[in-house]
Amino acid sequence: MSGKRRGVGLLVTAFSNRKTGIMLIYGMASGLPYALLLGTLYAWLGETGVDLETMGVFSLIGLAYAFKFLWSPLVDKGRVPILWRLGRRRSWLLPIQALVGLVLIALSAINPETSIGLFSILAGMAAFASATQDIVIDAWRVEVADEAAPLEVLSSVYQLGYRLAALAGGALALIVAARTGWPAVYFGFGIFMLLVLVISLFAPDTVAEDSEEEAGADRPRLSKRVRYPALALVALLWGWALATVLVFMVRSLGAEPEFRPNPTDFIQFYGPLIVIATVVVPAILAAVLDGWQKQGKHLEHGESARSPRSFVDYAYSALIDPLAELVGRLRWAAILVLAIVLTYRLTDSIWGPFALPFYLQELHYTNDEVAIASKFFGVGMTMAGIGLSALLFTYVGRMPTVILGAVLAAASNLLYADLAQGGAGLDAFGRITGFYWAAAEFGADSRLGRLLLAIAGENLSGGIAGAAFVAYLSSITAKSHAAVQYALLSSLTVLVGSLGRAALGEKIDTSGYAPVFYLTAGIGTVAIVLCIIEAIRQSSRSKA
Repeated sequence: MSGKRRGVGLLVTAFSNRKTGIMLIYGMASGLPYALLLGTLYAWLGETGVDLETMGVFSLIGLAYAFKFLWSPLVDKGRVPILWRLGRRRSWLLPIQALVGLVLIALSAINPETSIGLFSILAGMAAFASATQDIVIDAWRVEVADEAAPLEVLSSVYQLGYRLAALAGGALALIVAARTGWPAVYFGFGIFMLLVLVISLFAPDTVAEDSEEEAGADRPRLSKRVRYPALALVALLWGWALATVLVFMVRSLGAEPEFRPNPTDFIQFYGPLIVIATVVVPAILAAVLDGWQKQGKHLEHGESARSPRSFVDYAYSALIDPLAELVGRLRWAAILVLAIVLTYRLTDSIWGPFALPFYLQELHYTNDEVAIASKFFGVGMTMAGIGLSALLFTYVGRMPTVILGAVLAAASNLLYADLAQGGAGLDAFGRITGFYWAAAEFGADSRLGRLLLAIAGENLSGGIAGAAFVAYLSSITAKSHAAVQYALLSSLTVLVGSLGRAALGEKIDTSGYAPVFYLTAGIGTVAIVLCIIEAIRQSSRSKA
């Protein structure tokens, strides 16, 4: 955070900067396809009579977001023909946003009941393009941040845009569809994505040539005898991972419903193997190579050291340099950062699919009550949390906000534990603070007020923690390798959540909800401790 200006003054400066406005639009552009393709689409398919087994195919769309890091090196280093002169990130955003917008418009012209095959292919294309857009936007946020538009503020604004898009693509889409039909909804949002494309034309950007200099293209290179085998191993591992995901998706799309493999089983079995193959092994190899380079071992000398960069050199810089830079910069702290990534948002990422069964089947709230509490009131509290995070960033700084987010996220699980056990603590707090009185003014009795209070605490905490986590991940990445590094770190969060859901569901079946909430609160406590250690590490580095 800038040392020259803090608090409201910094926020005023940041929100008057065009980068902040563009970041808000980009957050909406990221969140809208995700909401339309992984949530709202099921409502449309259900209304047209598509059976549940066929709808199960569309769960594969989520794999594009979980494994997007597999093609992030191409996005980071690849040049789009003709368009690359427009900028390092803008040259990717223009065709990607055009594809997403046009596919949404195309979906609006197709009847999924009679053309489900074409419909699913187009939806998969949109998801792949949307996940690729996320890679570019995350990198753009890291690269354009400066004192006038700090990374922390951009992260909060991005989250705000994302949540607004989730509301528009979810609740608003349902309301509009009931009056105009689903084709009009998807056509309208397709037009919005094309308008975002126009905004991208005027977005600030970095040029490709500068990125090569930032990446240290003129540093002494390791000899080919070292680089080539290392690159071959990493390329083989990444190629296997990408092929595994693609083969699974093709098998799932082409098979009859009874023969389709289960996406959850796939992620549980292959997820850890893919992480080991694409992150753990390359990270260890990168650490060894970075150590040799710093020690001056196995370097090229003479004419070979000054020879032009070949395709293999560019491939090396795309696949190995991002991890080598990250591990070389963080050293032992890379383990600490990885531990934070795996635990900070774990409670939220594994809990999501069980929220509605908890509200509806366990606590016996009605659909209308849950819709009001979680979709409207809850979204409002999330946005309030995101706004509060921006203030916290400017007043207390990044790491104190990250720690607070971890504390609140863990504590919010205790609210749900109390709710599962009858809500005595929530009732006492609601009466003392006047929350129940205020809820009653809007027609909510104490029972609904109890749910509103729990959701308020959880979503307010989630808003702060979510913005803090994005800001933290963004601060860890290097501008020269932002696309790959951020995609890797953020994808790990998605994967670990997917891996934990089966175990969580089994524990709910055997122990009930309350013990599970105490367990997830305990996991959140681990994240708190890790964040405190990270804050001490960063503080020590800044004083050194």
